Amino acid sequence: MNSAPRILGIDPGSRYTGYGLVEKAGRELRMVEGGYISLGDKPLPERLGKIFTEITGMIREFDPDVMCVEQVFVSNNAKSALTLGQARGAAVCAGVNSHLPVYEYSAKQIKQAVVGKGAAKKEQVQFMVRLLLKLQETPQVDMADALACAICHLHSQQVESQINSKAINL
Repeated sequence: MNSAPRILGIDPGSRYTGYGLVEKAGRELRMVEGGYISLGDKPLPERLGKIFTEITGMIREFDPDVMCVEQVFVSNNAKSALTLGQARGAAVCAGVNSHLPVYEYSAKQIKQAVVGKGAAKKEQVQFMVRLLLKLQETPQVDMADALACAICHLHSQQVESQINSKAINL
């Protein structure tokens, strides 16, 4: 286990799955690794297998303490939502199979935590991720969403910890 908490954020997708590993040391957030898994046009089962395999490899390599995944956004297209849900399932299974605690956050929760409003645009998320992690360049959108998910988890845990400490002191 690392001295600074390491959070692996995942933005599941059936074509591109974003990932971002964030570490917190004191008050500083730092990106350890980030990118996206390009899944191409292979049949869906092969893409799902690649998501599982790649994320399992990242977990072995970077030894995160926790994994968090963006929840599926259900739109008007049921087929797309089902496919996205399967990609998300492959990612969640990689975390659970690796004995990691897995947390889930909605896109609205993630945007609220990172930007300050749940209806933020992708560009605003990218900008804030760059700012919060002191990155030299704006991260690619799938990577930014995954990093934002990890940041959301850190913020959520910090708030929960503050609430618990105040409850104990009552």
